[in-house]
Formats: sequence, C-alpha cells, structure tokens
Amino acid sequence: MSDVQQAVRARYGAIASAVTESATNSGCCGANPFGCGDPITSNLYSAAETTDLPGAAVAASLGCGNPTALLALEPGQIVLDLGSGGGIDVLLAAKRVGPTGKVYGLDMTDEMLALAGENQRKAGATNVEFLKGTIESIPLPDNSVDVIISNCVINLSGDKDAVLREAFRVLKPGGRFAVSDVVVRGDVPVEILRSLELWVGCIAGALRDTEFAAKLTSVGFIEVDVEPWRVYNVEDARAFLTEAGVDVDRLVAQVDGMFASAFVRAMKPVKNACCGPDCCR
Repeated sequence: MSDVQQAVRARYGAIASAVTESATNSGCCGANPFGCGDPITSNLYSAAETTDLPGAAVAASLGCGNPTALLALEPGQIVLDLGSGGGIDVLLAAKRVGPTGKVYGLDMTDEMLALAGENQRKAGATNVEFLKGTIESIPLPDNSVDVIISNCVINLSGDKDAVLREAFRVLKPGGRFAVSDVVVRGDVPVEILRSLELWVGCIAGALRDTEFAAKLTSVGFIEVDVEPWRVYNVEDARAFLTEAGVDVDRLVAQVDGMFASAFVRAMKPVKNACCGPDCCR
C-alpha cells in the first residue's frame, strides 16, 4: 500500500471511530480545514434528504457535493459509490433506485465499512452492499454498473489514471460517471504538493480541472464536463494552511481562488471505438 493510501486509511479510520463513539468531529481535515472543511462540506444536502437517515451517516459525511443529485437515478439501476465512507450517498442512492436496483459502496477502511454497515442496518436498506477494496482496483466485473458516483475521494488517490480506467471498465456501455470532487484551477505551489497532510486533506491531490477532463477523455469517456460550483478563497484555509507550515501571505496570489468543488460528469460510449464484427453489444 502506498504512503498516501496508508495516510488516508489512518485518517478516515480515526474519523469513523470518532463518529461511532459520538465524539466531536470537525471534519476530515481537522479544525478550519481546506478541501474538506466547513466551507466545502456545508449545505450539501437538503433537510428532506437527511431527515430519515441515521445520524451517524450524516455526521460522517465528508464530501464536497451531492453526487446523487448530479443525474436522475432510476428504479432498477445498479450504482457504485467510490469511497463510500459512512454511507450517506449509498443510502440516498438506494432510495432512488428502489428495491429492484442495487447500490454498492466501496471503501478500504475497516472502521468506515463497519460504520456504514451499521447505518445500513438502521436505515433498513436491503438493496445495499458494502465492499472492501481500493478505488484503483474495483472488485466488480466488467460492464456491471449503470452509474458511478463519488464524493471528494478521487482527489485522494495517488493513481487517478487507474481509478478512471477501473471506473470505465465496470460501467456498462452507456453508463454514467457522476462525481463531486475538489479541482485546481491553476498551478499548485510546491509547498502544498510536498505535504502529505495536505494531500489527505484533499488539497495537494486535486487535479487541475482541465487535466481531469483530459484524463476522462483519454480513458474513453465521452460527454465529459467539469463544472466548478464552489470556489474557495485563502481565508477559508488560512488557519489550516498556517498550522501545516505554509506561508499563506507569501502564497496568497497562488492559492486564492485556486481550489473549487466541481461536478464531474461523463459517459461510457455505447459502442467501443475498436469494435470488430463480433465485439460490440
């Protein structure tokens, strides 16, 4: 396992344990975070969406958007949530696909999987299955999923090309990729790129918006769209970056407005470009 994966697993395992123990949880990056803090995680879900969910599922929500709202999930669909955490998006998707559909939640952290399983039990969701594994190696067959969602997780991967290849592989032809993630709108300062703590905090691992789109296209996706919807300024991150040893005032011109939460959408073509007479279905 890579250093990034180990750091992510340790951090999110601790968060899951804190939520399970009803401890105060200030977000995935600690107090005043940037990339998973209050300016990013607040006001993502409506009261109507969360009212019937277990409190621990809501408390463990560490995302930067609401991927279940990015497209109309339909009854009978099979959905996969990459990095499902405490299960909030899995449970929301499960309601939309109904008893004839199914939602998989994939996570590599034992504590999060245990928390998600308990939330599933409390919610009475019978069309849900949580899987242990990494988003770089999805434990599902080819062409088996209608929709892939994810919420502020792909930025944490040290091998995003592998994540997107795997997403393309498991999607059915015509399947949809609809995720929320943090993106960069410029060049990241070296001080931030070198910090593993900031990577775990969703900053240093974020792709440039144009690079995210290019990677999706290179894998084979079509109808690619990266739509920043919340742009963050340096004051959202000042305390956190200062605590991490970053000279904020010196880097303000390079950091201010550089990071944003974005909706990322794409589709797997119905037919592969390399089709022979018998290979397309």
